[in-house]
Amino acid sequence: MSNATMRETNRLTTSRFRIAPGFVAIAIATIALFAVGGLLAPSSVSHSAIVGMLPFAAVLAIAGLGQMLVVQQGGIDLSVAGGISLAVVISTHEPAGDDSKLGPAILMAVAFAIGAGLINGILVSRLRLNSIIATLGMNALLYGAVFAVSGGTPRSTTKLLASVADGTTWGIPNAAFFAIGALVVVSVLTKKTVAGRRFEAIGANPAAARAVGLRVRVHQTLSFVWAQLLYCLAGVLLAGITNQPTAFQGDSLLLPSVAVVVLAGTSLLGGRGFPISTVIAALFLRQLQQFVLALGVDTSVQTLVQAIALAVGVALYSVNWASVRRRLITPKTSQAIPV
Repeated sequence: MSNATMRETNRLTTSRFRIAPGFVAIAIATIALFAVGGLLAPSSVSHSAIVGMLPFAAVLAIAGLGQMLVVQQGGIDLSVAGGISLAVVISTHEPAGDDSKLGPAILMAVAFAIGAGLINGILVSRLRLNSIIATLGMNALLYGAVFAVSGGTPRSTTKLLASVADGTTWGIPNAAFFAIGALVVVSVLTKKTVAGRRFEAIGANPAAARAVGLRVRVHQTLSFVWAQLLYCLAGVLLAGITNQPTAFQGDSLLLPSVAVVVLAGTSLLGGRGFPISTVIAALFLRQLQQFVLALGVDTSVQTLVQAIALAVGVALYSVNWASVRRRLITPKTSQAIPV
């Protein structure tokens, strides 16, 4: 094993026992947001408002976890919208209101998700296409399948899916438990297994990982497969939460799925990911939207709020602020005048 790979592996191993700066920042920001909401817009932090917000925060958290896995390998997945929308229309149109057909419909959605993830992975890892271009093309194909299944018309979900996805247990929305389950699975696989540590090392330095014989292409391909499976879960839950979801239900999750990953502190260049911080960031972003709406701001401002949150996350974790400070503080040395 090369010295560079050993140093990177040791850094990833020891850093697992330290609290990530991104976690501290997003946790404080979330607590502050709820506190400010209680002062300026009490309706945004009422019990009914929080219970109504949590299912959508859970869906965003699941989609964000999928996006995080792709970002850890240095890519960005723009097929989020198509993957979620296809899962939505399959789980609503295929059963046609019949609870007995819900299981086969979900299996069909899973099969499509695995296929889309494999194609994305092959295009990026083996054919060396840029992940943005590859996943953007896949998104168009997925929307083609969406229209083939739905014809562009919405349909109500089954009673069984509505009771599971939109129901509550002990006063907590069931969707939140699905998000916690997804968080546990992703955290264990990426943080507590040998394959997960290799996955993070490959994302941090693919060249060094390839030099020591790690299966770089396999891990990169699997990141897209796991991401699509998480999008599928998010879409199925969204179909149950929304009484009559549209064929474009996933569009509203594209930008937020990237924003929560960036706000959580995951580098867009790849490497270590932060599942818990990603889930907290999803809660923060949904509560921020609810707070803005409670203030009476127009709904069109939501996209602007998401864009600002994404820009803040990129500025916090991507800009080398130490270098910026040195350039601002260090006085310019006067150049000698040649004689």
